Amino acid sequence: MAMHRLDPETRRELAHLLYSSMPLVGTISAAAVVIGTVMAWVAWDPGYAIITAALLVIGAFRVVKLLMFAARFDRLGHDDIIRWELFYGIGAAAFGLAVGALSVRAFQLGDSPGIWMCFGLSMAFCVGIVSRVSPWIVMTSSAVLLIPTVIACLLQPEPVYRMGAGMVVLFWITLRGTSYRLTAAFTERIMAQQALVRQAHQDFLTKLPNRAAFISALSRCDRPVAIIAVDLDGFKLVNDRFGHQAGDELLCQVGARLQDCLGDTGIAARFGGDEFMLLLPRGGRDAALALAEAAVTALAEPFTLAGTRVQIGASAGILVTDDRQAETEALLDQADRALYAAKRAGGQRCCWADAEISVSSAWTHYDAVPALSPAG
Repeated sequence: MAMHRLDPETRRELAHLLYSSMPLVGTISAAAVVIGTVMAWVAWDPGYAIITAALLVIGAFRVVKLLMFAARFDRLGHDDIIRWELFYGIGAAAFGLAVGALSVRAFQLGDSPGIWMCFGLSMAFCVGIVSRVSPWIVMTSSAVLLIPTVIACLLQPEPVYRMGAGMVVLFWITLRGTSYRLTAAFTERIMAQQALVRQAHQDFLTKLPNRAAFISALSRCDRPVAIIAVDLDGFKLVNDRFGHQAGDELLCQVGARLQDCLGDTGIAARFGGDEFMLLLPRGGRDAALALAEAAVTALAEPFTLAGTRVQIGASAGILVTDDRQAETEALLDQADRALYAAKRAGGQRCCWADAEISVSSAWTHYDAVPALSPAG
């Protein structure tokens, strides 16, 4: 599966896997610097020293980027994720190129122990990078590392080195296939996990967020916040007259209308049965009342069920709070009590619930509509 075809959430999780490699990156960077330092000390070669210094700088750069990504991950958008994936790829390719240069220098000096140490370092880097589940990074980084080694092997007169070059090419081909298979496996696992999360936080019928998702959003949203509890008036009559299938269709249409009332400004959730909740972050009293009025008015408009126009009503309880210390269940309970005060008062109306205005005396009343008014 190509990375550019992935949905933003899946790509985000794959990028997180890239940057969850702090122990691996730190270990391979330290090993490369130690090996390069030993080779430079034993051979007393400035070429080794320069390449080792480059490995130190690149390794430090990669570690710093890992730390920065971890600190900013929760705030990164989709474009940021793509940019950080590119940063990781550039860092990995630069490190691979430096290791490849170290290997070439060992061949130039005829340093057999150095050649074998570089070969082991190269294999460790490739095996580690393949688990990062981003094929373009794996192939680019391994290519810039292994191609110089292959060329250096082919330039050696001994047949064993030329055979080694062929084995390295076969290793790279195997690495490519493994990378794509791992990416597909990790992507499938991530998508399956996301599906489970959606099921746990989504109402199976209306596809709106469920109670758990609403509570989670409420705990995170900015204050002041408006909570509007909405309950249908006359829903039972629809079920009794047209059947549960029509009732389910009505609930889906209700959910769509409530979401239209909110637009992109908040969340509409189904709590169960014919009860819905609306969440309006940074919603003051005027905005909350306007939303509640819009919801009650929208639900008073006729619905079409199996070719029949059906008219019901709705009641709403409104709570606006800026208290971050209040218990979530207590806030929902206040909105519910306001809702049922509206229903006891006759329905098709809104009731406030807050410290300033009592739920029993403050409400906006709408002209009543018949609970069920089919017009075939």
